[in-house]
Amino acid sequence: MASVACIGECMVELRQAQGGQSSGQSAGQGGGLYSRGFGGDTLNTAVYLARLEVKVDYLTALGDDALSDEMIAAWTSEGVGTRRVARLAGKLPGLYMIQLDAKGERQFFHWRDSAAARQLMNLPETNELLNSLMSYDIIYLSAITLSIYDAAGRERLFAAIKRARLLGTRFVFDTNFRARGWPDRDVAREVFAAAFAAADIVLTSTEDLLALYPGESLDQLMARIPSPELVFRLAEPVSLLRFAGATHEVRAEPMTKPVVDTTAAGDSFAAAYIAARLAGSDPVEAAQAGHRLASLVICYSGAIIPGYAMPPKKRHRPATSRQATK
Repeated sequence: MASVACIGECMVELRQAQGGQSSGQSAGQGGGLYSRGFGGDTLNTAVYLARLEVKVDYLTALGDDALSDEMIAAWTSEGVGTRRVARLAGKLPGLYMIQLDAKGERQFFHWRDSAAARQLMNLPETNELLNSLMSYDIIYLSAITLSIYDAAGRERLFAAIKRARLLGTRFVFDTNFRARGWPDRDVAREVFAAAFAAADIVLTSTEDLLALYPGESLDQLMARIPSPELVFRLAEPVSLLRFAGATHEVRAEPMTKPVVDTTAAGDSFAAAYIAARLAGSDPVEAAQAGHRLASLVICYSGAIIPGYAMPPKKRHRPATSRQATK
């Protein structure tokens, strides 16, 4: 069976509960009730990959606390492999809070500077973990993943990815750009260039790249990415695909249900795209699968939709070797 290594960070999420303000307080004044969950872009993708019957391991570091235990249990229940999760004594996962302001808009507050995941590239077991990447068909990570490591850690990770690619492993890079995770945009641009040069498949969007390269045209943005396979999601529900020397347009089917929450739209798109490519679909078919799942996910609240809401399984051409994505 084809396998995927998803690398990243899962954090504890505190989300303001609807109607949870204390007496006399507005949403913008803080206080009130919060529900606790877990969140992370590459973790969301790993869960959807598992639901799409792809063998997937999540590579990260957690603490030895009860919250980390809950994360491991939740991932295991979803079918996500946890054998590559490092557990660090005395450490904790990061935390972020989602709060509604006076206008009902979401604000994010993060506490992650000392989170266990940030140490993943600097542990006694790091070499063993990085060497394991050669055993996977696909390595998947995002720009958020790269932002949590220091420069030496990123170099170490890129070197391991290059070694794995020599043995046929494919590297999929998702540009999920969040400015708050980077010291400045110049550093981010340098890291993005390195990831673009190493990637076999790049999943990106105008939202991500225009924030990093403001004012550039679509052609200029696409020219920055030399990878042989590029999926470029536009502001409207359309993707431009570049592969085999040609560009193709894939439009999402019209929505028939109201949009409730756009959280994890890109994460679920990535999962369906990767699953379809591993199963033997061409990039156009894979992008169609990505749009279908993303269009479903945004009709539910939260990043992970109920299991019963997942689309029925679709049979693809059998292809389980590393050649499936070439």
